[in-house]
Amino acid sequence: MKRNLLVRLPGGKDRTYPILIEPGILRRLPTILRERWSGRSLFVISDTNVNRLYGDSLTRSLKRIGYDAVLVEVPAGEASKSIDVYYGLVTALLEKKIRRGSIVVALGGGVVGDLAGFAAASVLRGVTLVQIPTSLLAQVDSSVGGKVGIDHPLGKNLIGAFHQPSLVVIDPTVLKTLPAAEFRNGIAEIVKIAAALDPKFFAFLERRAGEFDPANRSFMTSVIAMAVGLKAAVVARDEKETGLRKSLNLGHTLGHAIEAATGYRLRHGEAVAIGMVLEGRIAAITGLLSMRDYVRLERLRLAVGLPTRQPDRLHMKKGLSS
Repeated sequence: MKRNLLVRLPGGKDRTYPILIEPGILRRLPTILRERWSGRSLFVISDTNVNRLYGDSLTRSLKRIGYDAVLVEVPAGEASKSIDVYYGLVTALLEKKIRRGSIVVALGGGVVGDLAGFAAASVLRGVTLVQIPTSLLAQVDSSVGGKVGIDHPLGKNLIGAFHQPSLVVIDPTVLKTLPAAEFRNGIAEIVKIAAALDPKFFAFLERRAGEFDPANRSFMTSVIAMAVGLKAAVVARDEKETGLRKSLNLGHTLGHAIEAATGYRLRHGEAVAIGMVLEGRIAAITGLLSMRDYVRLERLRLAVGLPTRQPDRLHMKKGLSS
């Protein structure tokens, strides 16, 4: 059931990196890292939730095979993508003697990937980054493509960089620990990728919408690989989001506004799902999208359990939630 992909960026061999997708691969991660980077210090960055499940055990495994491995924990949740938490993380890395030859391992969901990735991009002017996404949303979207950063009170992801990982390792079995709502978050991004990039993939999801289940390893491995493959191809053609890659922002323009309006109480995937439907409605009204395809979009949202409309009342709130 394993799927191996490559992101091939312009600029030479060192700009190409593998994406390894395989159930159970997290158990082999120490060996995989040693085969690629023996003798280099590792800094595993995780949040309070993921650390309890995987962080401590991974760090111990790395130390058992001779790695100088340090675990750094950050609070869970979107509020960690702040300048204060970022500064604290960089301070911890410097105090623990990170060097330019060190490797930052981002172990967690999208927040950890963005935050740790930005730290890796900026500390000592950039160190090697490995992404180990543990949420479905991070596996199919944020771990691939090099967009890393933090939030600002004026908006989400306004401070950041493009810093490509040197390796992405995706283990679909970790999805079993996700709450149902977080699992649906990732489905929203899968639907977004299909709607934006591939009619055949979208039709595939329509036929098999009922098979989304963390326990369905074969299906999830295939779907993750298809979604990641599509995104990787876009990133290879438009790394810095100057053209084609903007299509992956489907649902995000209004989705980010809805997130901010609810003080980030609404999950990212839920907001993107609502944003896609609202943007689809605008496109249908203006003739950019057929009414048939708009209806298909709404039906697929319902089939996979995603919201299709914004909350009845949006409690407006300035800036990020505390």
